[in-house]
Amino acid sequence: MLALALVAVSVGFSNLAASIGLGVGGVTMATRIRVLLAFGLFEAAMPIIGLLIGANVATSIGRQAKWIGAALLIAVGCYGIVTFIRSVRAPREQAPAAARKSSGGRREWLTVGLSAFALSIDNLIVGFALGSYQVNLLIGALVFGFVSIAMSLLGLEFGARLGGWVGDSGEMIGGIVLVGVGLAIGFGMLG
Repeated sequence: MLALALVAVSVGFSNLAASIGLGVGGVTMATRIRVLLAFGLFEAAMPIIGLLIGANVATSIGRQAKWIGAALLIAVGCYGIVTFIRSVRAPREQAPAAARKSSGGRREWLTVGLSAFALSIDNLIVGFALGSYQVNLLIGALVFGFVSIAMSLLGLEFGARLGGWVGDSGEMIGGIVLVGVGLAIGFGMLG
């Protein structure tokens, strides 16, 4: 059980780092719920999927998993940077508040969901490894989900505090952090 928790924490460090990037742009209760659901779901489900798809598929995906995850995080980070630059260049039109809020919620779901997916791809391989060590699948998924949620929410709160210090530049800094996390994963320094 200790080994399982240690593996979950080691995999969770990339979630912590990415969540800091997400939190810098600002955190609401809706953001916390989105992170809780997306990160918890992906981190708990991917080991199960990895176990179920078997060694051959998991191993072939595993060689590419870090690059796919890194590319997705870099893309999400670049999107945040571009969005910030556009908002600085052209002030927002005075659209109805409900339309802006609805659009922002969809965009946040997309950002959180893609980040959670990108960070959980390597858990396919973890799932296969769990099966080869006779770890109970349900316990493994619960441990990974719980640790992921805890570390992601911790990173989100830290990012929100950091975002309070940097003000309106938070979205751009968050994008830069996500690009950095993607590069660190791609070069094998994280995850």
